[in-house]
Amino acid sequence: MERVLIIGSGPAGLTAALYAARAGLAPLVLEGLEPGGQLTTTTEVENYPGFPDGIDGTQLTMLMRQQAERFGARCEQKDVTGSDFSGRPLKVTLSDGSVVESQTVIIATGASALYLDLDSVQKLRGRGVTACATCDGAFYRGQDVAVLGGGDTAMEEALFLTRMCSKVTIIHRRDELRASKIMGERALAHEKIEVLWDSVIDEVLDVEKGEVTGLKIRNVKTGALSDLKVTGLFMGIGHKPNTDAFVGQLDLTDSGFVQTDSTRTSVEGVYAAGDVQDPLYKQAVTAAGTGCAAALEAERYLESLGQ
Repeated sequence: MERVLIIGSGPAGLTAALYAARAGLAPLVLEGLEPGGQLTTTTEVENYPGFPDGIDGTQLTMLMRQQAERFGARCEQKDVTGSDFSGRPLKVTLSDGSVVESQTVIIATGASALYLDLDSVQKLRGRGVTACATCDGAFYRGQDVAVLGGGDTAMEEALFLTRMCSKVTIIHRRDELRASKIMGERALAHEKIEVLWDSVIDEVLDVEKGEVTGLKIRNVKTGALSDLKVTGLFMGIGHKPNTDAFVGQLDLTDSGFVQTDSTRTSVEGVYAAGDVQDPLYKQAVTAAGTGCAAALEAERYLESLGQ
């Protein structure tokens, strides 16, 4: 039986692993099918402290993993499909049907940004198509970009991008925004923002060059097609927290995020860190901070048990 089981291998999970390992708890990290999480889709991370020249997202997660392993963390590329937190020990079920038991569990499974189901979108993710303006907006300084969506997420992305981009075009499939009134008014009043109403994206151009050069736009009412020249496309259609394996076992918000008090969940000995419990900031550095907190909480819990 494990003392500390960490589910997820992004900044939150690997920071938790580092702290738990340095405390002599020999944590087991279940990395999932995509080790490193969302950070590995970012070609260059410029806003993580300690790397003044920036660092590739995959390289950053690899360094975090090596640091945790140096102190005794164990990482296994296994996927969690279910859980049972109704008794002791805590149990999680893997995709192969096996069960891992642990005294404490740290959930750091992250949240997946929602992307359009278009081949051109998928091929250009991290190379002009992104879902984080605060992460990647600075790469488009002085350029024209587009934001897809009509809710608060899209408005926040668009307004942030006006700080560095020449023009921001919001593409929305309806004729009115779904965003809160104040957010919508701010976006519509901004001189750098233009809205394409009743519009959807049919294709991102140009996949062959490996970079975004524009978008093929279709008006949903008239069917008319047009091209929009942009160098970046930002998805503002929300995130889905990766909590399917914990439904019915933990208190979740209406949006599916794990409800936490600091990093403590509704079940004693179970903690959550990073984007899986953070619908607001969604940054690598904040995820790492909560990963640290979750590991410290787990360590204190085990000490209270005399473990």
